[in-house]
Amino acid sequence: MTSSIGVIGAGVMGSGIAQTLATAGHPTVCTDVSEEALSLAQEQVRKGRYGFERAVERGKLEKEAAEAAYGRLRFTNSLEEAANCDLVVECVPERLDLKLRLFRDIDALAPDGTILASNSSGFPIAALQAVTDRPDQVIGWHWASPPVIMRFAEIVVTEQTSPETITSVESIARSCGKNPVVVKDAPMSWGYVSNRVYFAMIREAQQVVEEGVATPDQVNQLMVDCFNWPVGPFAMVRGASEGWQ
Repeated sequence: MTSSIGVIGAGVMGSGIAQTLATAGHPTVCTDVSEEALSLAQEQVRKGRYGFERAVERGKLEKEAAEAAYGRLRFTNSLEEAANCDLVVECVPERLDLKLRLFRDIDALAPDGTILASNSSGFPIAALQAVTDRPDQVIGWHWASPPVIMRFAEIVVTEQTSPETITSVESIARSCGKNPVVVKDAPMSWGYVSNRVYFAMIREAQQVVEEGVATPDQVNQLMVDCFNWPVGPFAMVRGASEGWQ
């Protein structure tokens, strides 16, 4: 079953999320206030490293499937159009004031049954729920970069999030080839589960280097060899901040 989906924010994450949703068969609208961001997003979706053309070249998608997916994806500066969907996924910069203002606006624009999801990396979902008249339909859907590739889907819920909302988002995540894991909102801590554990690991790795026990490259290699990680902690930081090569 397909759902119409609006993605708000056409940056690296937003455009990749929109591409993933369209590839899974969902009619998707991606919006941004910046025309430059929209233009760049369209270019990345078509010709970027994880775009449709490269996917066809690598045999990940048939040409017809890629063309059909691109046909399901629209880029627009209309917030109203993105809000008029079954699900809205917010992907704006990580500023709580911006997200709160946006959730107020989407809540006023979206139909009654629309689910509002945030791709925040750690802001309280309860805070976003509190500024809407539909707290039971507000949820966190934390993606990982690059969203086209990573199976990660951290679904963040509060006591107010309805079972129907959770089931709907889990179903859409699975349709995209993701592995949804539902966790509880923890307003007193930043980062949900994945980033809390990640930051703890990074802190300890940095401490080891600062003490002169090992170099960053040695820490990376030890973690790969011992725990079968794809990359070590310092390589993770580079990939997350500079992009995966």
